[in-house]
Formats: sequence, structure tokens, C-alpha cells
Amino acid sequence: MFVDRVKIFVKGGNGGRGCVSFRREPYVPRGGPDGGNGGDGGSVFLHAVSHQNTLLPLRYHTEYRAERGEHGGPSNRTGARGADILISVPPGTMASDEPTGEKLGEVLTDGERLLLVHGGRGGKGNQAFLSNRNRAPREAEPGGEGEERWLRLDLRLIADVGLLGFPNAGKSTLLSRLSAARPKIGDYPFTTLSPVLGVVETDGDGFVVADIPGIIEGAHDGSGLGLQFLRHVERTRALVHVVDVSGTSGRDPVSDLRAVREEVRHWDAALLERPQIVVATKRDVVSEPDPLAALEEEARRLGLEVRPVSAVTGEGLAELRRSLARLVREAAVRALETHP
Repeated sequence: MFVDRVKIFVKGGNGGRGCVSFRREPYVPRGGPDGGNGGDGGSVFLHAVSHQNTLLPLRYHTEYRAERGEHGGPSNRTGARGADILISVPPGTMASDEPTGEKLGEVLTDGERLLLVHGGRGGKGNQAFLSNRNRAPREAEPGGEGEERWLRLDLRLIADVGLLGFPNAGKSTLLSRLSAARPKIGDYPFTTLSPVLGVVETDGDGFVVADIPGIIEGAHDGSGLGLQFLRHVERTRALVHVVDVSGTSGRDPVSDLRAVREEVRHWDAALLERPQIVVATKRDVVSEPDPLAALEEEARRLGLEVRPVSAVTGEGLAELRRSLARLVREAAVRALETHP
């Protein structure tokens, strides 16, 4: 089950209290204060792990409390620090404060950590209050309270290429032929209910392709499943518009391409500046008149390359793999130019 949004409660551990103690040894009169400090409480971190691709475990475990610090002891013994908690999440997870919506940060690479809440500071023991005016202090500090907050975690999958298109445009079938991924395939709308990732290899290059569930008109306003999945497009470095040009579905390929690009523009206009191509699918069942020519004319107007393919017969798939690899390389060059 794919889960990409959860709400959790996190709390840092409380600090241990300081100790009030005086040195008591034979032949050592007036040994003085020797109460140690309390240990700091543990903190809570978000921890990205590459082998995880869903937030499903966090749906059933929603509360995370770090360990409190131990209390200080006599003989100037400082209490042990409380253990930190690492919450394992997939790379691409963003944390926000639930009540205010304030963004705390995100983890993008394997092993990266993000501090969510601090643990409380350990209290000082009476030895810390020793002074010329107070030779026998009997006060000590309690431990500080650890921070706590409700958080919303959002997963936005990280992929090199995102497949965009209307439901039943052939995205899942295409991904299954380009990679070893096995998305659900069916002859009805919204077959894919969650993004699916696949690794495509060609000429020594390897890159990740994400099958984004079908986008329909009004998706940016919440129509269909748009709001759930448009955000995953933000993590892709290049876009592939998958358009059904068989003519058997009764849809107009040019209108479909324009509509999907318009939904992406409404969501985030900057996404349309990323490298893109158009893939014309279902070339094995073309009706007359062939709608491919009109799509190619529209793509030329937009400055986009068109790749006709058939996932059933394999027509054009080898050329498409090479085009996608070139698209990914182009995206990498743009990223270096933007963030050298």
C-alpha cells in the first residue's frame, strides 16, 4: 500500500534533574557540594533511507518520544544523555508543522537527517552553584522540558522522468515495457492509484521513471486524484507527456496534450521549463484519419519532440529509451548550470 502523507506527534526527551549532594568521606571535613548535572534529553530526527518508498509504517505508529536524560548523581556524576530517535522515511520526505503549515525542512538523499524537536537540557547539580558567598548550596535545577509538536509528513517521490497523461493513455503499459516495474494495467480509468517507479537501462545509462496516476482537467483544483499526485511531479527532472493517438478512444490528442500541460502550469509553471518530450502511444491500433500528424504539428509549435511507440509490438521503444536518456542528461546539465 502506497502512503505519501501522514500526521505524527514527536516529543524530545526531558532533561534529567540536577543532584543535591555533599562529599562525605572520613578525614575530609567540609567536603563541599558534589551533586552532578542531569543529562540532556534525546532529540527526534527524520532519517532518509533509500530502501523505503512509502510512509505506510508511520500510519500505524504515529507517536515518537525520545528518551529522557538521567538524573545527576553524587560525586559529580553527570546523568547519561537520553537516546535520540530516528524516524526512517523515504528520500523526498518533507516535514511541516501541522497547526501552522510552517515548513521545517526535507530529506532528499540516503542517510540525510533533519532535526524535528530538541530534547530538554539537563538541570545543574548543586556543585554548579558553589561560590564564595554560597559555600554549601542546597539548590539544583530540574531538567528542561523537551520540545513537542504535531507534524505533517509529505512524500514527493524522486525520479528522473515523470510520465504524465490522461487516464488510459498507456503510461503503465509503457513503463512495464521500458523497465522491470509491474504496475497495475486495466482497460478502465484510474487503473494506477499510486505512483510507480521503474528503472530504465540503455547503453550503460540507468535512470528512474515514475508513472504518475492519470491527470484530468481541473486536477490542480482537486478534481480526480490530482491534488494527491501532482505534487510528485515536482521531484522529476524531466517530463514525458504520454498521449493516446490510436483514435479509438474518441479523444483528441492535441486537446489532451494542451489540457495536461495547462494543469501542470496551474500547479507550478516552472515545471514546464524542464526538458520534455511527447510520446504518442497505441500505434498498433490506429484509426483513420491518423491523429498523429496533428499532434506532431502541435508539438513542433511547443518545441517538443514526438516519439510514436507501441508498447504491444515494441515499435519505437528502443529509440524512446535513447531519447529519455538524452533527456535525463540534458536535465542534469541544466541542474548544474542552475546550482553549480
